[in-house]
Amino acid sequence: MSAKKGRSTLPPIPEPLPVPVIDNHTHVGTDKPGQVQKVDDQGNPRHPLLIEGQVAAMARAGVSRAITVGCEIPDLQDVIDLARAHPEFSAAIAIHPNEVPMHAGVREMGPDGLEPRVEEHHRAFGLDEAIGMVADLAREPEIVAIGETGLDYFRTGAEGKRSQQESFRAHIQLAKELGLPLQIHDREAHEDTVRILLEDGAPDRTVFHCFSGDRHLAEVLTANGWYASFAGTVTFPKNEDPREALRVLPAELVLVETDAPYLTAHPHRGRPNAPYLVTLTVRAMAEILNVPIVTLCQQLVDTTEVVYFR
Repeated sequence: MSAKKGRSTLPPIPEPLPVPVIDNHTHVGTDKPGQVQKVDDQGNPRHPLLIEGQVAAMARAGVSRAITVGCEIPDLQDVIDLARAHPEFSAAIAIHPNEVPMHAGVREMGPDGLEPRVEEHHRAFGLDEAIGMVADLAREPEIVAIGETGLDYFRTGAEGKRSQQESFRAHIQLAKELGLPLQIHDREAHEDTVRILLEDGAPDRTVFHCFSGDRHLAEVLTANGWYASFAGTVTFPKNEDPREALRVLPAELVLVETDAPYLTAHPHRGRPNAPYLVTLTVRAMAEILNVPIVTLCQQLVDTTEVVYFR
């Protein structure tokens, strides 16, 4: 198999976990009409991974459910519809920080050197309108969190940062108003993310999705009772900071996710990701913490239930 083909195929379904866990942050959309899930000779789903393949792979791997996240206008209703049709999924919605500047009319180039890609939904809805749409839809019973919201300074210039902070504050308020947990996207913006949470008052259940901090940020989360959700990045060989953070966090503040279709765990980094592969991260976390896998699985389930489903 060529390297290119290997990186475009789905990894095999791993050995099942002893206690099924919950992927608390993924991006799964609805299927296109007429698509049929294909599998290989071992029953592993082939790319693209349709909903029936997602559900079957999750069951085989020991993943009981997943929270699928819609964070731009075209996806908001889509994730609600998906969760409504499939009990294995719940939904979270927000306006992603990288979407915010376009809705706010900001057209500056960010530090990543990429021109902003303005699409029709950015032109059709101003920032207040976009957040208002989130607020209206967030009252649907399938919604279990507001997110992902927050700050992303990797892709944002000075003007965009101001609009991101405005949006972040609005989502914080919405989560508190609805009594929902908040899922935070924090990329190269730890200081401002923490500052705004402290200034505005964080929701009772605040989750740093795809935790990218170090020991110091983990200590801040611990002091405030905020949760850290670990993705496949904690398994990357050179990524020691999140592993150190994981070791110092109390077990009751730790969650797990895929952030699929991105950030597939080692040794499948670079290949498509899906909720069933959260089991790879769980096993790596058990090794990092030197705890029995069954103990970690039960802790993760208990904490996820407390945050999203109590």
